[in-house]
Amino acid sequence: MSETDEPPGLDLDRLRGYLDREIPGLVAGELRARLVEGGRSNLTYRVTDGTGTWVVRRPPLGHVLATAHDMTREHRVISALAGTPVPVPATISLCEDPKVLGAPFYVMEFVRGTPYRDERQLRAIGPERTRAAVLTLTDTLVDLHAVDPAAVGLAGFGRPEGFLDRQLRRWGKQLDASRSRDLPGVDELHARLGATLPSSPEPTIVHGDYRLDNVLIDDDGRLTAVLDWEMSTLGDPLTDLGLLAMYGELRADEAVPAPTIGGSPGHPSTGEVIERYALRSGRDVSAIDWYTAFAYLKVAVILEGIHYRWTLGHTLGAGFDRIGGLVPGFIERGLHTLRQQDVRSITSEG
Repeated sequence: MSETDEPPGLDLDRLRGYLDREIPGLVAGELRARLVEGGRSNLTYRVTDGTGTWVVRRPPLGHVLATAHDMTREHRVISALAGTPVPVPATISLCEDPKVLGAPFYVMEFVRGTPYRDERQLRAIGPERTRAAVLTLTDTLVDLHAVDPAAVGLAGFGRPEGFLDRQLRRWGKQLDASRSRDLPGVDELHARLGATLPSSPEPTIVHGDYRLDNVLIDDDGRLTAVLDWEMSTLGDPLTDLGLLAMYGELRADEAVPAPTIGGSPGHPSTGEVIERYALRSGRDVSAIDWYTAFAYLKVAVILEGIHYRWTLGHTLGAGFDRIGGLVPGFIERGLHTLRQQDVRSITSEG
């Protein structure tokens, strides 16, 4: 989408008025903006006055699940991580008044870099840079989980006690809020996860949606920013690793959403990524199958919510008509992962 005077969901006159009041002198000329493609949840806009460039984040239009699109929370964690080894954009302003744009939003700096979403992009940069990007992604996750929440002002950012149980209940409620059709296997997946909860390690800051297309990597291979913190909290760090492992299993020849990068030349195996994380973090990852299956459930619920918003006509951008067809595959993969866990458990006992 090209830059326009009025992209959907962003009133540039109101945005300009707000910025002029809050940060006089920031904007020098007429604002133009474009919706950044690729996001399937919160809306992201690149905004420019011809000289400076910024990014605006706001919730999606229409049907919004409770707690799923909290701009204040996202702004808080990004601001707190400034100055840590975890690269994040600098925050500029948070507006909690829905009268300005119809919903809370925040403004942050524009950071250069590429979010790698598919195998085609990775093939273009070659196997060496692909491998380096995924290993850097893994190492940055270790860095995130090493940050002391209290030291950066996030001691009360979440409730780590009973984290996995609450997460399962939360995603069950999210699913119920978006139910509009029968989804075979999803209740079985949710129930089996609940019956086999692992013991969590010490809590850390959790990103909640950590993957290659939620970070920016520049032409020199540096990870310049970790983005999309809308599901961040304090909790079990292995939920982030499980999600990373899940995305590493996806292949471009399958009907799955971005990032389909697991089969790209140079991409480390899922096992190598898990082992690297374990060695660098010192954490026990023996229950990773559970966390990977949980990741499949989370993504299935997220996609079902997007599908539901699409049926109501509340989505912006292309490709939403295909999202609903992806959900059953994620449910089946989650169940398959738990079956693998059962087999490994029997084998180890034998």
